[in-house]
Amino acid sequence: MSFNYEYKDKMVLFGWITGILILISIIWISTQTIQTKYLIQSVNKMFVNINDSRRVTEYIPKKFSKIGLMGYWFSMSNTSSQMFVFTVFMDGILVPLGAFVSVNGNVEDIMPLSSHAVQVFESIPQSILQIYIERIELTTGYPEGRR
Repeated sequence: MSFNYEYKDKMVLFGWITGILILISIIWISTQTIQTKYLIQSVNKMFVNINDSRRVTEYIPKKFSKIGLMGYWFSMSNTSSQMFVFTVFMDGILVPLGAFVSVNGNVEDIMPLSSHAVQVFESIPQSILQIYIERIELTTGYPEGRR
């Protein structure tokens, strides 16, 4: 008889966890436009703080077939280049970075996008950054985007 209750308790727990995950997914997907709006404001605020004339203008939704790199693509004002905003884990903390990508798919520059990111940017191993650069260049779809 206790086996039946243990099984029932596990199924109720599984149902709660599944329901919570589905609810979180729905919230995450439905607030995507708000997230990108605030991300644009944050990135542009960082540009203003460092006296950089570049600005991101709008979110570019992209679908990826095999390489699902986590991040957001943005168009840049007064240029045909794009910016890819992504995060790197450093000492257990997310470090926001932005990669400037040229028209032909090459990553031209990577810059930190927060005051903490500026502090730890130099300590991020170049090999880790190179992995991100290669994956970003692969997602652009340009064969010459590879170095």
